[in-house]
Amino acid sequence: MTYKYAINHYLRNKLKKSDAIKKLSEFDKQGRYIFTMSDFAKIFFDDTNRSLRAGISRLIDDGFLIRVANGIFIYALAQSKGSDTLEVIAKTIRRGEYNYVSLESALSEYGIISQIPVGRLTIMTTGRSGEYKTPFGTIEFTHTKRDRLDILKNTMKTDRSLRFATKNTALRDLKRVGRNTHLIAEEA
Repeated sequence: MTYKYAINHYLRNKLKKSDAIKKLSEFDKQGRYIFTMSDFAKIFFDDTNRSLRAGISRLIDDGFLIRVANGIFIYALAQSKGSDTLEVIAKTIRRGEYNYVSLESALSEYGIISQIPVGRLTIMTTGRSGEYKTPFGTIEFTHTKRDRLDILKNTMKTDRSLRFATKNTALRDLKRVGRNTHLIAEEA
């Protein structure tokens, strides 16, 4: 590799990186800081698949992106990150599905169970069941066959990213999926 080629390669990559950071900062100003690979393909549509992956790897190596799950990334410099980041990650992982906070996470917030799941979020989803360990906490998805109207009727829209189960729905979900019910307070 010649010196001139190395300088040009360095400058080209540095300019691309600054363009990427600028675009990600613009999305951050709109409150969006979590992205999938397909989001990046739309944002950086001029890049080939190979150069897109290489660019993402460089942004991760330089600390501008954090890989939170397979194919899902957080803009590390985001100013719009909030206390509901784990919920936003969950919503991104199961994009296109109906998801709501339930089971132990909801029951703990209602004060119905004595233990508080720290760093763990339990979610009912119309998508696949699964568990994702992220740098922000663990997300546990449990599949439900309930139809979307039933889900909408038995959950609440809050100022959070995901819908929230009513008390009765969270209790019903816990029993339906065969979870441990001995943590439930007797008054409930």
